[in-house]
Amino acid sequence: MPSTKLSPHSIGLVSVILPTYNEAGNIVDLITDINTSIRQPHEIIVVDDNSPDGTSGLVQELIDSGRISNVKLETRVNDRGLTKSIQRGIDLAEGDTVMWLDCDFSMPPAKIPELLSKIEEGYDISVGSRFVPGGRIKRGFGTEESRFTVFLSVILNLILRATLCWRFTDYTSGFIAIRKDVLNNLRLRGDYGEYFIDLIYRVILRKHSFVEIPYVCASRRSGETKTAPNFAALFSRGWKYLWTMVKLQGLRVGRFVGVKV
Repeated sequence: MPSTKLSPHSIGLVSVILPTYNEAGNIVDLITDINTSIRQPHEIIVVDDNSPDGTSGLVQELIDSGRISNVKLETRVNDRGLTKSIQRGIDLAEGDTVMWLDCDFSMPPAKIPELLSKIEEGYDISVGSRFVPGGRIKRGFGTEESRFTVFLSVILNLILRATLCWRFTDYTSGFIAIRKDVLNNLRLRGDYGEYFIDLIYRVILRKHSFVEIPYVCASRRSGETKTAPNFAALFSRGWKYLWTMVKLQGLRVGRFVGVKV
């Protein structure tokens, strides 16, 4: 979203949150690539949902080795889940700029500098988008995601754009850099991907500046997909996304009669 009121922002510390569950085949390489990609001072916070494949152990070994000095780990045995893990990472973050991304290499670490550069330009939020020119959704054909799942993702985002705010394209991205002060009074809500729909629309209603950066979504490098592995899970998550959309519509109406966003 273009803005005429952007003020350059100097990033003091970037906090990168990596919510993990069974990412043993990806996590060490991902941390290494992120550490190499970011030129600003940064910390990398891994919040692991007690993965049975040993993800936490590999991260702890990396920390103990001293190869990368700015990595933190929290292993959550109770009260787990994607949204709760990201929120816990936000609570632990010491940076003035926070970002998070999926941990399967579908979101390229090489795009992180571009997202952060937009924060330095003065945007409150920068988001990696598969739907702006230059971006591309996961191919999905013959890989871990079906053609039907990819099709539904496209349709869902079109519905969300038409219903909420057309200027924003990728309501299910989850690849984001955001100023920490924007999150001070905004706790994440939801169970899985619907948290991102809720967050983005609330920051839009609060008139925070945003920009979307194109990225090509790749198939995961290692491990099994967590994106609706069967039709029942797909239906359950799709229902939650649509219910979130309905609630946000109510929030938009309520805003004009004094309801807090």
